[in-house]
Amino acid sequence: MNEQAKQRKAESKRQTRETKITASINLDGQGVAKVETSVGFFDHMLDLLARHSLIDLTISAVGDLDVDSHHTVEDVGIVLGQLLGKALGDKRGIYRYGWALVPMDESLAQVAVDLSGRPALVFNVPFQGELIGSFATELVEEFFKAVASNAGMNLHINVPYGKNNHHIAEAIFKAVAKALRQAVDHDPRNSEIPSTKGSL
Repeated sequence: MNEQAKQRKAESKRQTRETKITASINLDGQGVAKVETSVGFFDHMLDLLARHSLIDLTISAVGDLDVDSHHTVEDVGIVLGQLLGKALGDKRGIYRYGWALVPMDESLAQVAVDLSGRPALVFNVPFQGELIGSFATELVEEFFKAVASNAGMNLHINVPYGKNNHHIAEAIFKAVAKALRQAVDHDPRNSEIPSTKGSL
């Protein structure tokens, strides 16, 4: 287990004309987040993602915030997805699937994850307006689209009801975290790749 845990870490750097990102991940961590993107609400959500998944996450991102926060949020999603894929390796011995039902006051998020290697995002979320403070609500979907595409993850996010945008977003990030925690965890009854195809 210890040797397997050592292999479930990854680091990455990404630099474009729009962003410069350095990040690392440890799937067998304690949920410690060291995040600095200069987008306050996004940092808060990434902290929740790490804390409730028990995945250690370090992210330093500098982006063209004079334009807006779109490129920063999307590119962090790209890097995080790549890190998840790299840290998982051949996915031998993981549960593969995860799901969670998380309430946040009046809002409820339902999330299901399949680390299948086939990227897909279903996002049914009734945000009540365009902003959470200065953070565009549409960026929540953009972030998870980037994560799912780059991790090879099938990710379904549904919010059947909710009134407060902050609560809706927080429920989503916590539910994704709980689903990921289950999906990436070691299955004590199966040391093989969890697929009849023999690979994911």
